[in-house]
Amino acid sequence: MSIATPRRLGDSLFFTCFYNGSLMMRLDSAKPAATSLWHTEKASEKDTTHLNAVMCTPFLEDGHIYGVCSYGQLRCLKAETGERIWETFQATTAGEPVRWANAFIVKNSNCFFLFNEKGDLIIAKLTPQGYEEISRAHLLEPTNTAAGRDVLWSHPAFANRHMYARNDKELICVDLALSK
Repeated sequence: MSIATPRRLGDSLFFTCFYNGSLMMRLDSAKPAATSLWHTEKASEKDTTHLNAVMCTPFLEDGHIYGVCSYGQLRCLKAETGERIWETFQATTAGEPVRWANAFIVKNSNCFFLFNEKGDLIIAKLTPQGYEEISRAHLLEPTNTAAGRDVLWSHPAFANRHMYARNDKELICVDLALSK
């Protein structure tokens, strides 16, 4: 499994984990010190309040956090308070909670690439107003099994207007350049 990387937003540092949830720290610019802005107060991977990410490294932008929670909920939180703004299963499970359901998130211009565990590449807008799917293409078959379902838990790579993704049988390169 990949594990969520801590993310920095201004003078704050955000941490998230599956069982214990989230922690937002404010870093002191004058000395090596930090204070807690907010944190998840109950340890529960199922009944969550903030973001209990497993593999998806959240994206922080303009005072908001976008990430996938422990049962596939793509969420937006206010970075300053941890307040949940919205959530959807549309990018991950299409409607129901599924343990460890995942989508990797990569920002590109004013949109996001989400590569989910089903092998779908989704182009979407993520804003405090909500999730807006622009397009979706199934690119690769899942070849591993977890929690009784087929999964693809390999983070894609992006370079020169191409996406590179793999399962345990093949490596693909997808041209992302716009048609003229």
